[in-house]
Amino acid sequence: MRKIIAFALLVSLAGMTASLGRSSQQRDTLERYRTYIEAAEKEATPEALRVLQTARKMVSEKEIVVGACWDWLNAAYNRAGFPADKRQKVFTSTIKGPYAKLSAVRPGDWIYHVNHSYHNVPHSGMFIGWVDRERHLAVMLSYGGERRHKPGRYRVYDITHTYTIMRPLKFDQDSAGLF
Repeated sequence: MRKIIAFALLVSLAGMTASLGRSSQQRDTLERYRTYIEAAEKEATPEALRVLQTARKMVSEKEIVVGACWDWLNAAYNRAGFPADKRQKVFTSTIKGPYAKLSAVRPGDWIYHVNHSYHNVPHSGMFIGWVDRERHLAVMLSYGGERRHKPGRYRVYDITHTYTIMRPLKFDQDSAGLF
């Protein structure tokens, strides 16, 4: 009986530790990239700032959106007041190219790129800032999807093969106060 109770206690503690680990891991990602996040928010247009802040709040609240990377970013843009008809495609192509000139990428842009760190699959994320511009390494706000039930996170990606760049449309003078 003691062995069963000890085992149950051990399993319970392991579960709590794992839960605390995920929570602290989420805080760590925000802290680790805080400099980039703050720089992005200072550099962003008012529209992009709204998207960046909305997405950051979703990360800090550990929000899970059932679906893929696209679904999570779509939710962030929608909540920030930029549904599909209030987004501008700056560059669009296919996963096979041609690829965007990365000098066009700005903080808050939603980009589609080849995910070289995960089987070279299509992926999308929100551009935050450059870690190493020459090597095309950028801090991105990303969502793993694949029904993982993990919140969005900030991570460094190689975005060399970016094939779509999208950003929020500028506010109209008449609607500037509505958002």
